[in-house]
Amino acid sequence: MSTSAEAHSEVQQLSGDDVQAIDRLREAYQKLVSELGKVIVGQRDTIESLAICLFARRHALLMGVPGLAKTLLVSKLAETLSLQFSRIQFTPDLMPMDITGTDILQDGEGGRREFQFVQGPVFANIVLADEINRAPPKTQAAMLEAMQEQRVTVLGKEFDLPPPFMVLATQNPVEQEGTYPLPEAQLDRFMSLIELDYPNEEEEIEIARTTTGGELAKLERLMAAEEIIEHQNLVRRVPVPDHIYTYCARLVRKTRPNGDTSPEWLKPLVSWGGGPRAVQNLILGAKARAALYGSYMVRNEDVKAVAPAVLTHRIITTFAAQAEKVSASDIIMRLVDETPDA
Repeated sequence: MSTSAEAHSEVQQLSGDDVQAIDRLREAYQKLVSELGKVIVGQRDTIESLAICLFARRHALLMGVPGLAKTLLVSKLAETLSLQFSRIQFTPDLMPMDITGTDILQDGEGGRREFQFVQGPVFANIVLADEINRAPPKTQAAMLEAMQEQRVTVLGKEFDLPPPFMVLATQNPVEQEGTYPLPEAQLDRFMSLIELDYPNEEEEIEIARTTTGGELAKLERLMAAEEIIEHQNLVRRVPVPDHIYTYCARLVRKTRPNGDTSPEWLKPLVSWGGGPRAVQNLILGAKARAALYGSYMVRNEDVKAVAPAVLTHRIITTFAAQAEKVSASDIIMRLVDETPDA
């Protein structure tokens, strides 16, 4: 926690309205976690990572075996935030128009037939792209264009997507047969890789108890789309000290095996490191986390907390790393431990 002098110094960098807005966001986030806890057992870190991506106005990749309540978690997140939710099951025969929508010939006024655009499932606030690596590259590209541009193009016409807009894509780490892995350049479009693990014994017992009885608890709606957009704008205004920018840049540059600052132990383990977008997302993620925790500026602990999710999918390990069973996550955690505060 900050001392009173530090807190006073921090507050001076924000307007009074923004200070109050951060306090409201912290309270709203605590209520969100409590509300989701009525139907989601555990997964506190996952909820935090999803909230960070949402308020940073970014997208996330969920990695976990089937049965970990990914769809339930995302749908209930949308419900508590009064957002429209859409789930797209990606399959090998899924076409781009199945996502974006298409023009359909309809009867118009005066008996004339005219084309009318029918929106696809991507026209929602929170879109769950389930098993995105099962669709062919052309369909993946349509989804990723929507993520990047916040709009879709159909037959030469552009249609804006409803704000706020967030894509949560899932991948099954177990069954890879018949999949189309996302290229590294497309993986870089996701702010975070959120890995879900099995619950512990107590959580698993509670899951069985709560899901095999009556209906799930009704959740309170905590905020509207307009409030979320205001919170997203607020996150952009959270101050970042110069030493935090330096720390983020140094951390990312160490992931590049050909760089002057990368440690010797990393070079045989990594073939490609993070780019400038990694630095941008580290800053944005740290800003969002700071605001969710009620902090009036970004601190080193905010960067360190979001670094594994932001950086893990942005480095490519070598065969040597795979042979030694050293994961990308292991490498990032070691870098974070070894990189001194700027």
